[in-house]
Amino acid sequence: MIVDLLRSRFVSFEYLSEEQQARYRRFLADPSPGDLERFFYLDAAALAEVAKKRRDHNRLGFAVQWGTVRMLGTFLSDAGDVPHVAVEYVAEQLGVADPSCIKHYRERLPTQHEHAREIRALLGYREFAEAEAELRTFVASRAAQTRDSRRELFDRAVLWLIEGRVLLPGITTLAPLAAGVRAERLVAINDHLVEQTPPEMRRELLATLVVPHGK
Repeated sequence: MIVDLLRSRFVSFEYLSEEQQARYRRFLADPSPGDLERFFYLDAAALAEVAKKRRDHNRLGFAVQWGTVRMLGTFLSDAGDVPHVAVEYVAEQLGVADPSCIKHYRERLPTQHEHAREIRALLGYREFAEAEAELRTFVASRAAQTRDSRRELFDRAVLWLIEGRVLLPGITTLAPLAAGVRAERLVAINDHLVEQTPPEMRRELLATLVVPHGK
């Protein structure tokens, strides 16, 4: 009963900050030089895959998607939502003289979807449903061992998914999951503590909550 009541409080993502909501699965600002190097640098394997594509805009679009999913945990349907610094960084590696050609990449959604499927297979990304049970275990462990707030646990969950190469679900799926698992774990911990407390001590502890009249 208690768990059901707690779950009912976390049916949305309203407990997240505006900044957390704004940055989820999107670029809130330009990637830092370190982020560009970490996520958008194309190693030999990536360059070999890019070389298979025809036309500059397809090569550039494929490579930008390669970096985007690694950084955000999702693919963006509109390449225009990727910061220019990232597009230019990738274009320089590919020798594409005109980075603005990426605007032609978004003209064919089927090509983008095909590239996304290729990248998922090449990098070993999983759908969220395949990793949900593992994520629940991770969040429950964090809730039991730390004093992480709901917001902190949400960020931990996002990072766990990205590092584990799991595509991020919608925010209305992940936010209630993180908060709900935390609530369940806290209730379980509380129940365990109560069970280990002798009845007499329980009565004494409850008595301390009674405020005498006038005090």
